[in-house]
Amino acid sequence: MIIVSKAKALLSLFVCFNFLLCSVAVGDGMQPETTVVVLNEADGEASINVTNTDARPALLHSTIEDIPEDLEPLVVLTPPVARVDGGERQMVRFLITAKEPLKTQRLKRVSFEGIPQAQPGSGATIGISLRQNLPLILHPKGLPRHEAPWELLAWQLRNKTLSVRNDSPYVVRLAAEVRLNPQKISTSLPRTYILPGEVLSVELKTAAPGATSVTLEPATVYGFSVDSYEALLVANAP
Repeated sequence: MIIVSKAKALLSLFVCFNFLLCSVAVGDGMQPETTVVVLNEADGEASINVTNTDARPALLHSTIEDIPEDLEPLVVLTPPVARVDGGERQMVRFLITAKEPLKTQRLKRVSFEGIPQAQPGSGATIGISLRQNLPLILHPKGLPRHEAPWELLAWQLRNKTLSVRNDSPYVVRLAAEVRLNPQKISTSLPRTYILPGEVLSVELKTAAPGATSVTLEPATVYGFSVDSYEALLVANAP
């Protein structure tokens, strides 16, 4: 009797496991055509195509997210929700709504989430929602395009405090981890972007006397990849 009960239990688990495998809709989700959205104030709007890489239809839910340092509503998107068939794409438009002309670049985030739809007659379906989150850069009218804004940052080391100042009108994106040379001491900035007019600071765990430069990994505004960059460091500045 014990053997039969165990066999029945194992059979039940096997059936449940196969049911779950069959009922879960797994897909690659919504795939934006670029890794960053740039909205030029001079144009008033921008757009991006988002492809449903799954074989099944899904709802594309698009939202604009404010960063904690900039909560001013500056842009809207359309459509916020759209049905996209498998393998098809949907254009999402961004319209600038700023009440005053932009003086510097501004940073927002845009989220694209694919919500799978159940097929008629398919029975119970567990939808897996996948989300893509991209930076959205608002570029002022009349501001020249700058391919390498990280070159405009000023790095300073005072005792054990490393600071970086952005006096430019550009948003600078970079990996949080940076390295002091020639000691090769690594540390992490508080976040992966520096807004115009900002200063970010971090306390080193160990002193770095004689440090002369900082190696950083920039992220471009326009989506192309670049090599690491070594910036001169003002050490022990007053």
